[in-house]
Amino acid sequence: MRDIRFLLKTHYAGSHALVIGINSYAHASPLSHAVSDATAVHELLVKELGFPSDNVKCLIDERATRDAILNGYFRFTRNDVGLDDRILVFFAGHGHTLTGNRGEVGFLVPYDAVLDDYSTFIRWDDLTKNSELIRAKHLMFIMDACYGGLALTRSTLPGSARFLKDMLLRYSRQVLTAGKADETVSDAGGPLPGHSVFTGHLLEGLRGKAASDAGVITANGLMSYVYQCVSRDRDSNQTPHYGHLDGDGDFVFKAAGLSELESAQGKDLDRLITVPYSEELTETHSLTKKFERAKTLLSSESSSIELHDFLLSEVRRFLVLTAEDNFPVVGSFNQADFVPRLERYESAVLDLSILLATVAYWAKPVHLSTLQKCLSRSCDRLDARGGLAVWLELRWYPLILQTYRAGIAAVDAQRYESLAALFHTPLPVIAHHQQGSLLVEAVGKCILELNRTNLLKTIPGHENHYTPLSEYLFKILQPSLDDLLFLGKSYEHAFDTFEVLLALAVADMNLVRDKGAWGPVGRFGWKRHGAAAPFQRVIDEAIAQGPRWAPLQAGLFGGSFQRFQRVATEYGQKVSTLPWL
Repeated sequence: MRDIRFLLKTHYAGSHALVIGINSYAHASPLSHAVSDATAVHELLVKELGFPSDNVKCLIDERATRDAILNGYFRFTRNDVGLDDRILVFFAGHGHTLTGNRGEVGFLVPYDAVLDDYSTFIRWDDLTKNSELIRAKHLMFIMDACYGGLALTRSTLPGSARFLKDMLLRYSRQVLTAGKADETVSDAGGPLPGHSVFTGHLLEGLRGKAASDAGVITANGLMSYVYQCVSRDRDSNQTPHYGHLDGDGDFVFKAAGLSELESAQGKDLDRLITVPYSEELTETHSLTKKFERAKTLLSSESSSIELHDFLLSEVRRFLVLTAEDNFPVVGSFNQADFVPRLERYESAVLDLSILLATVAYWAKPVHLSTLQKCLSRSCDRLDARGGLAVWLELRWYPLILQTYRAGIAAVDAQRYESLAALFHTPLPVIAHHQQGSLLVEAVGKCILELNRTNLLKTIPGHENHYTPLSEYLFKILQPSLDDLLFLGKSYEHAFDTFEVLLALAVADMNLVRDKGAWGPVGRFGWKRHGAAAPFQRVIDEAIAQGPRWAPLQAGLFGGSFQRFQRVATEYGQKVSTLPWL
């Protein structure tokens, strides 16, 4: 990738496009909406996105021959196309894929292609390789066709943040296709009459639905929007494919307010844009393979950097899956939506929470900062915004799941350094504004708020439970933890011990902040009779070992036995007054 930022400007000097649409082929089956798709894109570029009409070449049906398409494309190699220009190539028509010795090869099918003579097709990588002859800093291919052989990178990961002006100072070659080699691209249906599924959503995205809150439409934003819409459209059996072919800039379609940023004198004013979340990421592996990789990286301190990067990639994936597009917080409350939403959160956080449990189970001191960073970054999207209160509170539910899985694993492995790091993870200011500055405080408040709603009692089988959330978590967490960590019969002991320590840690922080010794009451609250009562067992163990008690040695309760005694006494008194049998 070249770095030509010092030669570029924070705007576009010129805009060019080649737009192709073929319904009627000389030798191939016809299509219904390719021409209307191309015509609509042409009009939108000129009327709404600032492309001069003289710079947009439109090839329709018999005009879209192989020679005409290549001539139109290579026209961009001329010197009147400058460094600070942007170029869009749109193609609606047939695509084709052949499998060669080195993998799949994709082709565009021009109007005059002869189907049994591939020399009459246009090889996709001939266009991409020759893009290096084009001076324009930003070039984007949008192809309403399906084929393979795309050598894509993910140089800008979903969930990353980029400055708007910096996007315009970086070289990029990007591509968005309607489908992959083994998929049939729909030529009908979609959101707009007379357009394909893919181009219908593309047009809606360009008209504003793919814009950020600040009104910015970038290629990454458009690609993310189209990917999600097309893959979920009821008329679609296709999955768009997209990414960078080269570079790490971002094609900007519309940027409201950019001129104000450029006109500032003596100040480098800029606007931070979040790369929109999408579900298409680099190749994912099964949870078991991820688990094995995490264990391998944990086995050597020299792999701590690789482990850090691996886990943060999973945090990014988690943020993608729990984005507001997938979990809207506005609208009226429907109780029937509660449990399905709960289950979707559980699915979204499963891989990450298991990997964090793996770290908590085997962590060395060098790994604890990575554990804390992953937990903290998991809260990136939890800033306070408008919406339905119950849905806003439920956004914290994945953090409860992460805390429980990692905490249970730490207790079972007696890695109390991991548990202390977990509880004492500092949260981002934007997240802890309402929930507390440490993870243990946030989780305590989340549990309190969820219990106050009584919605957990709507879960089938939990209607009459004293502690429905605790009982629910006890059941749903066991299979995954047992499969990978093989906790067996020790699971219940570890679960109950963790909940006691969590409750005491929350109560401890409340006492520190002069709020009273309150902490979330788990299933240990009703298991308080007999020698095996979890709460009393933990207290007895601590008293027997005194300052040598492992949780104190790890830094819980400030490492002070007296501080622990105070919180245990005051919290124990509250538990003893619970009106449960």
